[in-house]
Order: sequence, then C-alpha cells, then structure tokens
Amino acid sequence: MSTKEVMAQGGVEKIGIPGSFLKFTKKNGEKAVIEKDMPDHSDGIELIFKVLTDPTEGCIKSLNEVDAVGHRILHGGDKFTESCIVNKVVKDQIRACFPLGPLHNPANLKGIMAVEELLPDCPQVAVFDTAFHQTMPKESFLYAIPYELYEKDKVRRYGFHGTSHRYVSKRAFEVLGIKPEGTRMITCHIGNGSSVTAIKDGKSYDTSMGMTPLEGLMMGTRSGDIDTGAITYLMETEGYNAKKVSDILNKQSGMLGISGVSSDMREIRAAIAKGNDRAKLALDMVIYRIKKYVGAYMAALGGVDVIVFTGGIGENVEVVREGVLSNMEFFGIKLDKAINDSVHGEEKVISAKDSKVTVIVVPTDEEYTIASDTLELVSKK
Repeated sequence: MSTKEVMAQGGVEKIGIPGSFLKFTKKNGEKAVIEKDMPDHSDGIELIFKVLTDPTEGCIKSLNEVDAVGHRILHGGDKFTESCIVNKVVKDQIRACFPLGPLHNPANLKGIMAVEELLPDCPQVAVFDTAFHQTMPKESFLYAIPYELYEKDKVRRYGFHGTSHRYVSKRAFEVLGIKPEGTRMITCHIGNGSSVTAIKDGKSYDTSMGMTPLEGLMMGTRSGDIDTGAITYLMETEGYNAKKVSDILNKQSGMLGISGVSSDMREIRAAIAKGNDRAKLALDMVIYRIKKYVGAYMAALGGVDVIVFTGGIGENVEVVREGVLSNMEFFGIKLDKAINDSVHGEEKVISAKDSKVTVIVVPTDEEYTIASDTLELVSKK
C-alpha cells in the first residue's frame, strides 16, 4: 500500500506471568481485551497475528500480506548508530548487550525469535533506543572514572528515548520550516520515564539518561540523579545489597517515593488539589529537575533556538511546561499562557509571538518511526 495510516493498534502485556492479555482497538474505535495464558513471546505474537487476520476485526486476510516486522530494541550499546535489518550478527549483538539492558534486551530478542519462528521468510528490522545518541562526543558520554572501565566494561552514557527524540526533533524542523544545520534544540520527553536531549545541527549532543534509564530527571518511580555516596551509605548502614538498592531507585523512588501517593501525574495533581503537601513537593521537584537540565543544555549549546515538549506529561500537563520555562525571559523564552493552558496532546507552538526562542509541543510517535524505518530498509533490499 502507498498510504501511511494506522490499520491496527494494540499490544500484549504480562507475558510469562499470570493474567496475560492482548488489548487492541477494534475497527469501530472501541477498546477490546483478550485474556489468554501466554507463557512465552511466541504465544503473544501468535495471538496478535490471529487478531490481525480475524475475518471480523482483522485488517489483513492472511499473514502473506505482512511484508516486514519492526522491533523497538532498548539497548544497542555503541555498535548501532541507526536501525538495521535483523540477521545473525545483529541478534548476536543484541544478546551481547544483555548485561546493559537486562530487563529489556532479552525480551526484545525473544520477540524477534518468535516472529522468526512464525514467519521465517519475513524480514525484520531492529530500531535501537540508543542509536540516536551515538553522535554524542566523548566529553558528553564518558564518566569521570578510570578510562579502562570504559574500554573494558563499556561503562559510559548511552542515552535512551532516542526514537522519540529523533521523531519529535525531525517533526519540529518540518513544522517550523527550519533546517537542522545551525539550529540549537532541546527536546524534553516527559512521562513516567523522562529525559532531556541537547540537539545540535539535528544530532544528539548530550542527553540526561546514562548507562541505564535511571540517570537524569526525576521520573514516575525512578530517582534520577543521586549521589552514589548516598547509595554506598545505605548499603553500609541498612545492609542493602545491589538488588535491593536497584529496586528502591528504579521502582520505589521518583514521584511515587516523594509523594507517597502515586507515580501517575494525574493522581499527583488530584492529591495536590486536596492539599497534599508531599504531592506538591513531588511536582515542584519534577519541574525543578527539568529546568536544571534545560539550563545546562542551553549553556552546552551556546544558547537555544527551539524547545520541544513531548511524552505523556510533556504533551498534556500545562503546569509542568509553564513551571519549567518560568523566569527564563532573560534567555529570550516567553510562553503564551493562554495557548499553553489550552494545549493537551496536540501539535502546537506555545511560545509568545515576541519570544526569541520557539517553544512547541510535538506528540511523539515512536511506532510511526519504527514502521517508517522498517519500510525504508526493506524497500532497499
């Protein structure tokens, strides 16, 4: 087909554990859920294919109409600078990155193997979350630890949300009618997981997430930046092992840890409306951490021309956008409050007409990027 449209939408959750299900959008727009025991990824992929070819709700008549399958892969290490066709070498490299992405890469590879089993002749494409950030210079991605730990163990900043930062930056250039060359841009992907990226000439120059998605901003359940001395202190005084510390920092911290209410910004705001001081503190901390990174990246880029907000919070929570950019008039940043307050999940410029810096909300579309990369690579074969 020559048009670009969403024909089906959905996903499988809880593979390998009790309560697994497929949720998808029916042709009439209604949401549907199919509960089914799915011990492994092959079962999940098989159910997806069954729904896609269903006579009533499916969008294709048979699997012969599937020309290619694209996969989002969390960690590509420093081996992948762009998306690529999956082959044995690529699968081996994804496997080699298991230590860097222990929660995601094994599952990502299982998805590839499952499709390979069910559609052995169908080409597959790997789209790496880390690839966009491989243009960062060494002064951006290296940690100030013994250099041999980088050479031997690959300890360095990799960055994540690359598929989102790539999409929204490209889209912002298109919407604003400007060229990447010579443009200084800061993209803020703010959601349950959050990151900020400094983009110079259309390429990632620095980003807030590090070797893992834990570093950087305060997130839904992740702490973001923390003094590593505080971690060793807790290990010594509380007797925590590495797994316990990781669990605290990744699953019990962030907005959830500070508010004691939730990791969901909607519930945080509801609690604030009821006078919950800790919920207000959580919101204030989220805003302050983003503001710090935006300021730092303006310094790193020598100024900024465009600031982009995306992600569930970045697209929909006007108070966060306003808080991040408040008191930044001396940088030439000026919001149009009325427009900002009205924008929820739509593509729109929210800066004032006399603002020297353009601020725009761009809804992210990582799925489109994966599909687009897949089509482009398969078409070249």
